[in-house]
Amino acid sequence: MHGTPHIVNDVMTRTVVAVRRDAAFKDMVKAMQQWKVSALPVLDDEERVIGVVSEADLLPKEAFHDGDPDRYSELRRLSDLVKAGAATAAELMTTPALTVHPEATLARAARTMAQTRTKRLPVVDDQGRLKGIVSRSDLLKVFLRDDEDIADEIRHEVVAPLFPEAAEPIRVEVRDGVATLTGRIPDTSLVPVANRLVRAVEGVVDVDCVLLGPPRRPDPEPL
Repeated sequence: MHGTPHIVNDVMTRTVVAVRRDAAFKDMVKAMQQWKVSALPVLDDEERVIGVVSEADLLPKEAFHDGDPDRYSELRRLSDLVKAGAATAAELMTTPALTVHPEATLARAARTMAQTRTKRLPVVDDQGRLKGIVSRSDLLKVFLRDDEDIADEIRHEVVAPLFPEAAEPIRVEVRDGVATLTGRIPDTSLVPVANRLVRAVEGVVDVDCVLLGPPRRPDPEPL
């Protein structure tokens, strides 16, 4: 359907490797290596996500492996020192877990990842139960969208409602995700609005609005 925004449910990975809170350190390392993932959601007995264990959570055990840290390191890296002595998912996990709902827009998921500097988010339902996982690479899939599909959505969802009284058809072209709009419109004050709406279409990389106002009428000849 035109105009329906892409949501997390469209791109998320549904097969997810997760662990229980009592999962052992070595078992988590093995799972990450076997499934080639860098983080594992931690679930309770009701399949709800209660935390996440990442490679960063596991690394302190190796970082402090060769001896006791000095006093300065103890104070500066206290949380890492605690994790270095942990042995189970419950002791290592970051909690509460940052999660996202399947119905969330890709833009919202991307903002959450950017603001928190995370690489992936567990996808949960309204009860917090795990439904999938979405990664940075998943969010970039929208830019694989076909150019003509993007152009068609722009024509139907932006141009048609915004410029119903255009004197001539507005031409929409999309090449490699860059949308170009050309033509004449009754009111050029709507150009910034058109630019913003087109930029919001999933898969659009950039926008070039070459929209002009009505042609100027020639001055009447003197009598």
